[in-house]
Amino acid sequence: MLLIRAIVRPEKKDDVLAELSSAGFNAATMVDVVGRGKQKGIKIGGMVYDEIPKVLILVAIQDTDKDAVIKSILKTAKTGAEGTFGDGKIFVSPIEEVYTISKGTAGL
Repeated sequence: MLLIRAIVRPEKKDDVLAELSSAGFNAATMVDVVGRGKQKGIKIGGMVYDEIPKVLILVAIQDTDKDAVIKSILKTAKTGAEGTFGDGKIFVSPIEEVYTISKGTAGL
């Protein structure tokens, strides 16, 4: 099992979730976050904005679904055809165990 963590622009959240859902991945957790990338924020005039709003989307999946999920996120989270800085990141991590609280069962 894997945990996909995608940090995306807030205006891309609904598109990413719709694409994931149409690909068969309906379960996701969303968290509003702030942060900055390698550019250390955005400078506009003399002002530096280093707490840029993003959305963290978490999706727990089977290992075999990794490519489909990443493809779905990349397809919809990118700004324009070429993308631009600030479009976000995708992190993939292994999950050792998962339990459904209501049933007490293991696994996704």
